[in-house]
Amino acid sequence: MPKKSNPDTAKRPTIRDVAARAGVSVPTVSRVLAGNYPVAPATRAKVLRAMRDLDYVVNAHARALAGATTKTVAFVVDDVTGPFYAYIARGVEQQAASEGRLCLLCTTHGDPERELAVVELMREQHAEAVIVVGGAWDDEKYTERMRYFATALDKSDSRLVLCGRPSLGDDVPATVVHYDNEGGAYAMTSHLLSAGHRTIAYVGINEGLSTTDERIRGFRRAHADYGVEVDESLLLQGEFTKASGIALAERILAERGDVTAVFAATDMVAAGVLKALRAAGVRVPEDMSVVGFDDIPLASDLTPALTTVHVPHEELGKEAVRLGLRRADTSADPVVLGTHIVVRESVAPPKRPNA
Repeated sequence: MPKKSNPDTAKRPTIRDVAARAGVSVPTVSRVLAGNYPVAPATRAKVLRAMRDLDYVVNAHARALAGATTKTVAFVVDDVTGPFYAYIARGVEQQAASEGRLCLLCTTHGDPERELAVVELMREQHAEAVIVVGGAWDDEKYTERMRYFATALDKSDSRLVLCGRPSLGDDVPATVVHYDNEGGAYAMTSHLLSAGHRTIAYVGINEGLSTTDERIRGFRRAHADYGVEVDESLLLQGEFTKASGIALAERILAERGDVTAVFAATDMVAAGVLKALRAAGVRVPEDMSVVGFDDIPLASDLTPALTTVHVPHEELGKEAVRLGLRRADTSADPVVLGTHIVVRESVAPPKRPNA
């Protein structure tokens, strides 16, 4: 259990407290903190565990920075080159600038461990808000550490903001700014089903990622409401990239001649699907319908223009900053922004009605 401060003295844990709890010397703790001297992995783990139990990092920085602020908003993303993240980043930067804050961008390259390390670093830097964007991984250890950081940030007068991902729990002091993934997928799947499609492939599944889990729930719910069974063999794993869309579309063409519509996990995946179909001489939407998710600017420039689910990217970023900086005024309930389908030119009834 974490050690609590003495209520009479409100004494902050010191480096000596960390050393005593870890069963090592003070110089050893200093070496771990500095990171410039070799320390045995087991020893380092003991020191880091003691620091977490004592909340040493947070208290040390709170004492050093008492009455001060870095006026920094940290923005943590997978890959800033992805359009989904780039447009949320623009909203974050615009709102941060209007609030007189510097926006610090951090990338994780899809590595959950790197994401956790970045959040911890931003906590040490005393960022006013740490905004983590994109889906969360269904991993108990990852979730537990993120809950720890949320509590630690809250104690140091900062705030963890979960943008585009679900809550960590009602008792976790984090702000949630999400968008209706499930509802958007449900609406888009219903659009395809109402057009007469019955054999629909969903391409670009990342198992264990909250974004995928939510969209697949909407996909399944729409099928259930229309009385259509989901073909599990057509739920295809892949990355949120154009290259993945190409590969998955080629696989569908080679293995399943009965598919009449493709629901791509993102617009970038859809761009790859369209390219593969065009190369194979498959007309869209005459021979096959294709839809996406995100409504990035590219979607309207594709040929044919892509029917997709609109996500309010910039508003997500702005709301994340607004609520993160006003944490005292933030309710415990997540803020969920709406999504809606944008109908363009990539959907038509199948050639084989009720196929």
